[in-house]
Amino acid sequence: MKFSKKLAAGLVTAALVLSLAACGSKDDQAGDSKETTLKIGASNVPHAKILEKAKPILAKEGIDLEIETYQDYVLPNKDLASKELDANFFQHIPYLESQIKDNDYDFINAGGVHIEPIGIYSKKYKSLDELPKGATIIISNSVSDQGRILQLLETKGLITLKKGINKSEATVKDIESNPRELKIDTKTAPEMLVQMYKNEEGDAVVINSNYAIDAGLTPTEDAITLEDAESPYVNVVAVRKGDENSKAIVALLKVLHSKEIQDYINTEWAGSVVPVNK
Repeated sequence: MKFSKKLAAGLVTAALVLSLAACGSKDDQAGDSKETTLKIGASNVPHAKILEKAKPILAKEGIDLEIETYQDYVLPNKDLASKELDANFFQHIPYLESQIKDNDYDFINAGGVHIEPIGIYSKKYKSLDELPKGATIIISNSVSDQGRILQLLETKGLITLKKGINKSEATVKDIESNPRELKIDTKTAPEMLVQMYKNEEGDAVVINSNYAIDAGLTPTEDAITLEDAESPYVNVVAVRKGDENSKAIVALLKVLHSKEIQDYINTEWAGSVVPVNK
C-alpha cells in the first residue's frame, strides 16, 4: 500500500514535470514566432501607400506594421510624443526640426525616404511667363511651409529674398524684391489649397504634392512648374530618441530603402514623388 502511494506520487510528480516542460516549450515556441507590432502614423498619400507596400515584406520578418492615417500635420507628432505611435512618416526635415524646437519633442530622424516636390498650379495660365504683373499667388498659411515656397519662387526668378537670412524660415516679410508686384496670399490652410486651385481662386496656387496626389492631380503633368528634385525637404520616419536603433525601426528603413520599394515609388508616381536612400 505504501509502495502504491509512493508510486502514485512519483507518477503525479513526473506528469507535473512533463506538463510544465511541455508548457515551457510551447511558450518558448510562441516567443520565437511572436510578431512585433510597429504602429506608425502617416499621411494618406503617398506615405500610407508606401507603407502598405512595405507591410507584407516586413511581415516576413515577423513585424506587423499597423498604419494609422492622418489628415493634418499636428496630431502625428502629438501621438508619437504620447506613445500612441511608435513612429510617424509624414513630415520633411525642416518641419520636424521646427516641431522639435517649438514643442520640445524628444524626437529623432530615423531616415529619409522620399521627396515630394511642391508645385505651382494654375487653371488660368500654362507657364510662369504668362503670369501677369500683380498676379495673386496663393500659398500655405503654415509658417513652416512658407520658407520652402518662397525659395521656390526665388529659384524660379519671381522674387528675391533678403541676404543673410535662414531661408528655410523665411516669411513674406523677408522678400527683398518683387519686380512683378506679385500678391502673395497667405491665408489658406495647406489642406485647402487644392480646393482653391479647383475653384480658380487667385492666378496660381502653390500646393504640396501629397495633397495634390491625394486629390487626383499629377504634379508632373498638372503643375506649371515643380521644385527641383535636389530639394533638402526630404520626408522622413520620425521616432522618439532612443528608438532609432530598435530592430523594428531598422528593418522598416531597410525595406523602405530597398530597390523594390524605390522602384514602386518611381513607377507609381513617375517623378511626382522621388525616392531617396539616406
